[in-house]
Amino acid sequence: MVGIGQRLSTLSQNSGGHNRSSSRPSSKDGAKKNIWSSMLDSVASGKRLPEKNLLILGGTPESQREFLETLAADPSDPRLGNQRTKGRVPPIANQFALGYTYQDVLDADQEDILARVSAYLLSEPSPSFAPLLRPLLTPQSVPETLIVILLDWSNPWTWVRQLREWVRLLRSVLISLDDETKLVMEEIMTEWRDRKRGLDGAAAGTTNPGGPVTIPLGPGEWDEGLGIPMCVVCQGADKIEKLEKEHGWREEEFDFILQFMRTILLKHGASLIYTTPFLAGSLQSLIHSSLGIHSLLKRQSLRHNVIDRDKILVPTNWDSWGKIRIIREGFDMEGVGTAWSIEIQDPPEPLNGAASEEAEKPDEPGSPNPDDGTSAVAIYEQTIKDPKRDTSIGHGGSRANANKIEIETEDMQTFLGKQLEVLEQLKIEDEKDRAARKVPKQLEMSAMDETGRVNEHIGPVQFNMGGIQVDADDMLRKLKEREANRALKKETPTTSAGDEKAHNQALASFFAGLVKKPAGGSPRGSTP
Repeated sequence: MVGIGQRLSTLSQNSGGHNRSSSRPSSKDGAKKNIWSSMLDSVASGKRLPEKNLLILGGTPESQREFLETLAADPSDPRLGNQRTKGRVPPIANQFALGYTYQDVLDADQEDILARVSAYLLSEPSPSFAPLLRPLLTPQSVPETLIVILLDWSNPWTWVRQLREWVRLLRSVLISLDDETKLVMEEIMTEWRDRKRGLDGAAAGTTNPGGPVTIPLGPGEWDEGLGIPMCVVCQGADKIEKLEKEHGWREEEFDFILQFMRTILLKHGASLIYTTPFLAGSLQSLIHSSLGIHSLLKRQSLRHNVIDRDKILVPTNWDSWGKIRIIREGFDMEGVGTAWSIEIQDPPEPLNGAASEEAEKPDEPGSPNPDDGTSAVAIYEQTIKDPKRDTSIGHGGSRANANKIEIETEDMQTFLGKQLEVLEQLKIEDEKDRAARKVPKQLEMSAMDETGRVNEHIGPVQFNMGGIQVDADDMLRKLKEREANRALKKETPTTSAGDEKAHNQALASFFAGLVKKPAGGSPRGSTP
């Protein structure tokens, strides 16, 4: 009994001591708690994905989806698209105003996630959408943002006009940002300009102990930097062949488009790429390298391509006026660049019916006039024309019609209406011709009347022909009567049977009277 009581007292003492010690934590327990918190925070930060932003402007909801699908395709087999992750593809909300979706960029083994890209989509460059873009550009997000402008080969004659309105909208948004964000944008532009010359802070310090070497930029390079990297994607390059076959386009038109686009994009330090539907090609490499996303397993090389007209790729900081000039001589890069710098200063305008409105709008002082050829959009659209509005494309109108294989037919009722107008016009011309034919006859009759009056005054004209006195007027009259009788016989070759019989009897009586002589008298009534 004593042993059990001693054990109970000992347990009660130990439990009491434990409670007292737990109510007063020691410094050793607090240190352990801080260690666990720091370890959990480090693990959480290590698994946090790098956040990248894509600001996709232009195109339609369908073409935007096509771009995102091409960007998310498996580079090992681009034809498969997103079959592996088909069930995990996030939805795309881009039907109204500012759309949104996101993508996880996978490594080459399709297992590890390299970054998460948030895509913001906007289809129209309306100034009313500017307040939606401003919250997306902060000092933290600007360094991780890339602007993508979508164009389509179904309407290349509108490219420069669309690009102008998007640049105007972006400038209005970027200018309205706070000073801290503007400072970050200036740093980003300086960094991208340095990449043009292959300059890097660490590399420059090791190669040149005296400090980095500043190499001046070439003409027309980085004159109008926006503060955010930009990439122009021309979708549907497979339609180039259709433009060539159906509308008679030649290499001159495609070279002009390429020279024009490269000239104005060089001023912003932007990249250019032609894409084909559902074929990733170099699109992923260009977008990921611009966002600073690099694979840990496979190094992807980004090579320029200015030879294949349906696979054009002009990376940032690669182009120059010298490379643009060799495409085709005669292109005025200085004039185009100057006109572009002036035009983008104005506020954005609506694209619907912009061509007609711009033609009717009075010229403002200081703004380029489309009529005198100083507008970059006017220079472009005078050469690259819409085949539906103007059949003359490029440098020759009749050549385009001659090379067309198919023509578009108009409505049947419209066609018949036009033909009716043509018939009415022809009828009026016929009536005028008939009225004109009657005038010479009247003039001829009046001339004959005047001749008769003159003959009455001068008398008959006679001349001696073989000893016989002949009246010229009488002979002329007989000749005319003979010609008239011949013409009458030709017009009425057959006569009635009664007339023929009477005519024959008259002839027979005439000749019978000549043969028979009356008794006791001389012929022709002569006196005996």
